Amino acid sequence: MGDAIPVEKLVRVFIKIRDARSALKAKFDEEDGALKDKLDTIRHALLEHCKEHEVESVRTAAGIFYRSVKRRYWTSDWESMHKFILEHSEPSLLDKRINQTNMRQFLDDNPELVPKGLNADTEYTISVRKA
Repeated sequence: MGDAIPVEKLVRVFIKIRDARSALKAKFDEEDGALKDKLDTIRHALLEHCKEHEVESVRTAAGIFYRSVKRRYWTSDWESMHKFILEHSEPSLLDKRINQTNMRQFLDDNPELVPKGLNADTEYTISVRKA
């Protein structure tokens, strides 16, 4: 078996690759942002067309576009929302996901209380900083 690569070199190469990826991502984000702005301008124009002509969809030789209603909900009062959900027995009003930070803290504080069906995955990670 050959000699192992010195860890100093591994760290140097790691940082170089990470910096290159950051530069690529920054360039991508800039170009993608410009394209998103153009799409938003076109999307607005198509929505205006639907509104002005009182139509829900339009077929063209290039393709079809249509408008639909997208509705989002949120709360500015989580205490009242939790109370409402419990009062009406509607836990389905919440997404099915666990808050990672709060669950970790709960388990750290209550190691004897583990919810049935709880799965956990633990792995080591490496963080690298410039000298």
